[in-house]
Amino acid sequence: MIAIEIREPGGPEVLVPVERPRPVAGAGEVLIRVGAAGVNRPDLMQRRGMYPPPPGASDIPGLEVAGSITAVGDGVSWRVGDAVCALVAGGGYAEYCAAPAPQCLPVPRGMDFTRAAAIPETYFTVWTNVFERGALKPGEWLLVHGGASGIGTAAIQIARALGSRVVATAGSAAKCAACERLGAERAVNYHEDDFVAAVRALTDGRGVDVILDMVGGEYLQRNLDSLATGGRLVQIAVLGGAKATLNLVTVLQRRLTVTGSSLRPRSVAEKGAIAAALREHVWPLLESGTVSPVIYQTFPLHDAAIAHRTLESGVHTGKLVLVVSPS
Repeated sequence: MIAIEIREPGGPEVLVPVERPRPVAGAGEVLIRVGAAGVNRPDLMQRRGMYPPPPGASDIPGLEVAGSITAVGDGVSWRVGDAVCALVAGGGYAEYCAAPAPQCLPVPRGMDFTRAAAIPETYFTVWTNVFERGALKPGEWLLVHGGASGIGTAAIQIARALGSRVVATAGSAAKCAACERLGAERAVNYHEDDFVAAVRALTDGRGVDVILDMVGGEYLQRNLDSLATGGRLVQIAVLGGAKATLNLVTVLQRRLTVTGSSLRPRSVAEKGAIAAALREHVWPLLESGTVSPVIYQTFPLHDAAIAHRTLESGVHTGKLVLVVSPS
């Protein structure tokens, strides 16, 4: 098969197409003929040598795929020919990818592989962080940083569909407008306005109940200042820095929760539980068209380097997807 290999840690140019042996579906796994694969920020970190795959995972980048099952291992209920999308710990940038069966979900009715490939990494991340760790409830306020990202566009839509109110931040007027079209009641251009003041004004001084943050660094105290009493800050990345000073008095006085998670190292059983929750709560929204992955641009598999450059440029709203030509 053709796969995209990281020749050495570095810039997008280190992504090169190579021939690799086709993987085999082991016990509890399926083999997927990949129709499309999502491109995500963890892929950029892996390419730079900053996010190695967990033990036993493929060194090929790519954390989400969609396609048709071509083989099944022992103990698997999926069948050859089933159309699935899957969360994987690596191996997505290839013509074939092995995936743990519990981490597979049926391609939503009416959706092609390109759109379905933009779901797993993003929706797994949003569900486990916003609705499990953050415990967002109907009627509560959610602040989504990076609202125009793949994660952000999904979080806005799902939260609104499940009855919550949303405010987002983004880096341009066009991106703010996109967030508001997706359901945010207000999107704040962080280059021009203070999101803390905007949140306080929008919520009549109360603050939001949950914040989904991928920035970290100097955002920490500002996030705490944006939370209502009993609010929850959920950290999923630290693009602005891993270290910050925390005023614990603020946490104590207002009974705040600071939490976070990383998806890739979690067990198959844990990821399978998230998949089951998505199928119950979010798949009906996808199949009805109430929520939908936002695709900014697609690229042929061999143009993975161009896709990485595009993601790093920050011009996108939504997801980037690699499309694998049929053999």
